[in-house]
Amino acid sequence: MTERHKDRPWLMRTYAGHSTAEASNALYRRNLAKGQTGLSVAFDLPTQTGYDPDHVLARGEVGRVGVPVSHLGDMRRLFQDIPLERMNTSMTINATAMWLLALYQVVAEEQGADISELQGTTQNDIVKEYLSRGTHVFPPGPSLRLTTDMIAYTVNHIPKWNPINICSYHLQEAGATPVQEIAYAMSTAIAVLDSVFDSGQVPQERKGDVVGRMSFFVNAGVRFVEEMCKMRAFGRIWDQIARERYGVENPKQRRFRYGVQVNSLGLTEAQPENNVQRIVLEMLAVTLSKDARARAVQLPAWNEALGLPRPWDQQWSLRIQQVLAHESDLLEYEDLFAGSYVVEEKVDALTRDALAEIDHVQELGGVMAAVESGYLKSQLVSSHAEHRARVESGEASIVGVNCYEATEPSPLTADLDTAIMTVDAEGEAGVVSAVRDWRTTRDQPYVYPPSAEALRLLKEAAAGDANLMEATLECARAGVTTGEWAGALREVFGEFRAPTGVSGAPVAVSAEEGSTLRLVRRRVERTTADLGGGRLRLLVGKPGLDGHSNGAEQIAVRARDAGFEVVYQGIRLTPEQIVTAAVAEDVHCVGLSILSGSHAELVPDVLERLRRAGASDIPVIVGGIIPTTDAEALRKAGVAAVFTPKDFGITEIIGRIVDEIRTANELDPLEVPA
Repeated sequence: MTERHKDRPWLMRTYAGHSTAEASNALYRRNLAKGQTGLSVAFDLPTQTGYDPDHVLARGEVGRVGVPVSHLGDMRRLFQDIPLERMNTSMTINATAMWLLALYQVVAEEQGADISELQGTTQNDIVKEYLSRGTHVFPPGPSLRLTTDMIAYTVNHIPKWNPINICSYHLQEAGATPVQEIAYAMSTAIAVLDSVFDSGQVPQERKGDVVGRMSFFVNAGVRFVEEMCKMRAFGRIWDQIARERYGVENPKQRRFRYGVQVNSLGLTEAQPENNVQRIVLEMLAVTLSKDARARAVQLPAWNEALGLPRPWDQQWSLRIQQVLAHESDLLEYEDLFAGSYVVEEKVDALTRDALAEIDHVQELGGVMAAVESGYLKSQLVSSHAEHRARVESGEASIVGVNCYEATEPSPLTADLDTAIMTVDAEGEAGVVSAVRDWRTTRDQPYVYPPSAEALRLLKEAAAGDANLMEATLECARAGVTTGEWAGALREVFGEFRAPTGVSGAPVAVSAEEGSTLRLVRRRVERTTADLGGGRLRLLVGKPGLDGHSNGAEQIAVRARDAGFEVVYQGIRLTPEQIVTAAVAEDVHCVGLSILSGSHAELVPDVLERLRRAGASDIPVIVGGIIPTTDAEALRKAGVAAVFTPKDFGITEIIGRIVDEIRTANELDPLEVPA
């Protein structure tokens, strides 16, 4: 038999970074030795949101969900002994993307690399940060300018770099349907390309070069057929936009180039071993179809709903990719779905509906206007609420969660304390001390500090219309810190608080007679009466820098529908701000949502501040990805209840909140079931 030609495998990555630059560098080098073919850098939240480790909002967040990179010295250590000219590096960074690319370029220069040969990707998609992930800093206009300047710079100086990775991944996690995921990602691409071409920084004859460097980062959920068809629809629509709107004739420049991480928030805490088959199935959706195959894949680990994966867990996910690529015969065949009428019908429907929604966004003034008006956020909150309602009703099945819940004890989680990796709490103090030492020593022995001059020139450029990349590179070379770079731009551009989408979200769960929500509403009404009238008031707070607000928003919407008055001010609040609001609004309960791992630092701070404010009688509940040992410690510290991903029934959670309010106010328990 004639041997078939075998396609080259996709880039294989694991999303990684934690604690310090040194620890992350060691992890990267181990992963590369295991056969990983590219790097995917996870930055911690202070780095993502433009704060130094010693800022008040960085407390408890340093090195938690990624590596802290505060200045050029950190970037040097992060990539020590890794030749950047031969590496393909993806950096999940958005508001501060220009800064991190500048640091990366300077380190590459120091290594002796030809920067025109650098290959990799900066995510640099700020729109989805306003909608789902919450690491935005500046208002939409200045944010789009930073993206525009960076694209223009890379096209001219780092032509093999993907300066933007338009990211529908987090849109799906925020509730987007496949149609919304396609439509809002494409609307973002249109806004970015229009801005680049309108800026005049790239000649019209090089439109194809710009379009050809656009890349995408998508989510693959567990609905295999729908996800695979979504990818084919993505490719079809992108080809049409590139050809018809931007006049790109070269089919290679119109190719839909995307990377993927399969759905992390779809992984379950209950029976977490089931996550392995979910990850495999979701990976197949973006690899089986040759005509819509991902160019890069990174898989989460089976235990991400429990906490931070260990190196062994990440290795397991890497091996999943390697078995498919190197043991199976997948890469030997042409597209397996060509000619399937089932697939074609589904792709046609997704394409039609997505194009209609793209047109609607354009009628609203484009994606930036739709962000500022709150339209996009309210659409996602509504879609997410509808999905959660289907899960709670059992219409949407999740094995081990709302069906087939009987289980044998799992040897994988027999010792929960060792089933995940923990970040050394002392590491934050070391990083804080190191950044202070850097600031003290970097400008010696200069009379006129280069860092101060570089920041002055950056602000001057930001106030004008110059490309900001050159001034940013000078800041990197002068030893400016992440917080100083972002702080200078905050002075010029201001900051932005994105709409929450809660007030405009429609009712997703029926409160008809006999329903669970109706019973909870009665308990709310009875408790209100027992407390002397008015309405029960719940404060939903997001302390620290964790911007994953989906859970908080769903609690806020359901509490509203149950009859609560909800106080929700969005993300990125200090414990002091939360307590001040709780006292000023005279709330009956404080609910804190934290997914980043900073609960051990921030929740006790909230409890202590409530005590000092004379409001220790207000019950505090906490929700998030919280290991069992941490949950026990929080309850001992005074938290009334802790909810984790296994507690999927939102209406039942609201009922528990009512119970805690009654207990705190010494009211008799209600007999009415929840």
